Amino acid sequence: MTSRERLLAAMERRQPDRVPLMCQLSIGHYLVHCGVSAADYWLHNETIIDCFISLAERYGFDGILINLPGRPPHADDLVERIEKTPEGEVIHWKRGGRCLCPPDDLPHEVETPRLALEEIDPDQVFYEDPHTLGGLKYPFHYDLEPLSGSGDDFFPPYLTAIIDGVIARVGNRLSVHSEVFSPFTQLMERLGYEEGLMALLTDPEKRHALLARFAAGASALATLQASRGVDAVLISSAFAGGGFISKAMYEEFVLPYERQVVEAIHAAGVKAYTHTCGAIGDRLELMQATGIDGIDTMDPPPLGDTDLADAKQRVGDRLFLKGNLDSVNVLLRGSVEECRQSARDRLRAAKAGGGYILSSACSVAPRVPPENLLALREVVEAEGWY
Repeated sequence: MTSRERLLAAMERRQPDRVPLMCQLSIGHYLVHCGVSAADYWLHNETIIDCFISLAERYGFDGILINLPGRPPHADDLVERIEKTPEGEVIHWKRGGRCLCPPDDLPHEVETPRLALEEIDPDQVFYEDPHTLGGLKYPFHYDLEPLSGSGDDFFPPYLTAIIDGVIARVGNRLSVHSEVFSPFTQLMERLGYEEGLMALLTDPEKRHALLARFAAGASALATLQASRGVDAVLISSAFAGGGFISKAMYEEFVLPYERQVVEAIHAAGVKAYTHTCGAIGDRLELMQATGIDGIDTMDPPPLGDTDLADAKQRVGDRLFLKGNLDSVNVLLRGSVEECRQSARDRLRAAKAGGGYILSSACSVAPRVPPENLLALREVVEAEGWY
């Protein structure tokens, strides 16, 4: 099997020739281990494409997750200057505003204004993405230059440039996945996490109107990504775990809106899976009820509470499972042998019958030693065969 065929089989809960390996790397990890400047990475599609492919090949991954939108081809024309500071490179935009690009962490807009719930008109939002140039905007427009329109017209033509570039270069060798933010995550990004969680309690009409609007935006973007040939769309719903909201809140504020996004992804003919961090052991069945094909992350204790063997027994006949390898205490802080043993333990818990993808639970941190990731490849090559 090719890597792509292997991952497709696992996502269909079939038994491939061996367990596939696919980790999500943090942006900081790309910056540290590809030797590129943070500003160059943040501005240029080709730099991002090169980094995605080079580390997937270096670590022997069977797939690549593309979690950044394409940059405009004239991105350099939008920059007034790039300043070097002790914290990192700072991009000063001609239209105003600054983006701090640390050498080992996620770039972010400096002093992004926040709006209170009562200041937001649901008709003026559509899709919230802090990873675009310029960060979040209100009223909604996708990038630094305002666009008007509705539905897919909101998204500029270069948005899929990274997806297109990666697929053009890897062909059918690797499985390529894209990412959209869940409606719940978008609500938290727009309001800030403290205000966003409070909004769940204070204004039911407004919060549901915003979630419905964000679901429409995520559905439109996921459909566009699927049309470019990705094998799956990851719905990033990182903060929908038990450390933030209860099962009842998940059922009210997450499930119906993620289901809408999943239905759009399936209508476009590709797989959908959800990335949720932390404690999700009490809501695996609720996550399955959104209609997803798989679950990503599944943080083990102490990061979360997911027992992989238990998850396999409870939902493994309906969902593919990806992750569960402790990304902090094992991958970041552990030895090579500890990484090997943890990988063996994951295979023992979930390998049987297929439908499992070996992966870090959450993103691979910037300073994870490359040899710890290479150890995962050693294990699947030695012990992941069926």
